[in-house]
Amino acid sequence: MIDVRLLRTDPDGVRASLTRRHAPEILSQLDRAIEADVSVRSIQAKRDALRAEVNEVSKQVASKRREGDAAGAEALQAQSRSLGEQEKVLADELDVVQGELHELMLRIPNVLHPDAPDGVSDEDNPIIKGPFLPAEFADHQRVPHWETAAALGILDGERATKISGAMFNMQRGAGATLSRALCQYALDSNADAFEEIRPPSLVTTATLTATGQLPKFADDAYAIERDDLWCIPTAEVPLTSLYAGEVLDDAQLPIRMMAYSPCYRREAGSAGRDTRGMLRVHEFDKVEILAVSTPDQAPALLTELRDRAEKLISGLELPYRIIEICTGDLGQSHHRSFDIEVYAPGCDKWLEVSSVSWFSDYQARRADIRFRTTGEKGTHVANTLNGSALAVPRVWAAILENYRLADGSVAIPTVLLPYMRGATVIKPR
Repeated sequence: MIDVRLLRTDPDGVRASLTRRHAPEILSQLDRAIEADVSVRSIQAKRDALRAEVNEVSKQVASKRREGDAAGAEALQAQSRSLGEQEKVLADELDVVQGELHELMLRIPNVLHPDAPDGVSDEDNPIIKGPFLPAEFADHQRVPHWETAAALGILDGERATKISGAMFNMQRGAGATLSRALCQYALDSNADAFEEIRPPSLVTTATLTATGQLPKFADDAYAIERDDLWCIPTAEVPLTSLYAGEVLDDAQLPIRMMAYSPCYRREAGSAGRDTRGMLRVHEFDKVEILAVSTPDQAPALLTELRDRAEKLISGLELPYRIIEICTGDLGQSHHRSFDIEVYAPGCDKWLEVSSVSWFSDYQARRADIRFRTTGEKGTHVANTLNGSALAVPRVWAAILENYRLADGSVAIPTVLLPYMRGATVIKPR
């Protein structure tokens, strides 16, 4: 969440930044949060004044008793009890208003980086690199991946639906090997600088709240209510909270981590869209790269994460482009963000395959991740950044379409050959 002190010290600056998101309801939430914060401070001042008065009366009671004035002491005790009851009423009221303020702050999105491009929707996202496309696509590449996969026997949506329901899919044979190969390729490519972690796939409510998925996106998450656990939508969630509640030394930063994990998303707001093949599914595999840093380190890390994600896609020799996310399309937690999109000629679509984002101190404040600078007093809130090093489904789909051969088989990208058990081409089973 944003620092509540900004509502007091720079409300106009916060309003100006959030206005760029082009969502009037956000400004209404901001107004309510400012009002709630004023109420909190007013109630705190009244409570503190009462506490001071109670302390002063207590001293007077002691003085009266030393003087042998029992009646005076009893009268002052009655006054102290009355003040104490008033203080309790204010304390209860304060708890309520602080709770309201906290809920509002959880829903107010991050302030935006000044360089984030202005825009209202995804149609306004500017292309900053590419597109890198071949001169033309052959007719045999213009076949949707789900048709190619069915003919090759490497995608079994029917049986996946039978065992798990709609919007689940299942790779088989060389299709499953290709999926695993993509993940290993992404992990190996980033092992030079990122610690590999295999985090839990189930997390607590507090963990999912830290990254901003809760409370706003609860409908998109899978909940295990009996145990107060949630299936992770991305490894970003557990990785961000690895250092929750900790104070790090600045010498430890930046901390670079990567993780393979399954990801679970209800896709509640996407009913009827991209229901065929691998474009939109409830469960998929992904490799995430993430960094915890100081604010000064963050800009360079954003570029590094973006470059690493791009290197993976360019290494697969897929047609791609990089766009920057405009202010009206940025997610709640995002300070600045870039997407890498791959062109799938069979679907005739640009597919988002990687999102690289800087969250400033928004997530770290929720998770209470702080750092201490050597030689300085106090602590500072860290910054977090993350990127989809490689999300399998759409890259898998793009490979089947771009690498489809005239006879209906699919060639394996060169960088994946070490992981394919000797296979160079996927042929019908």
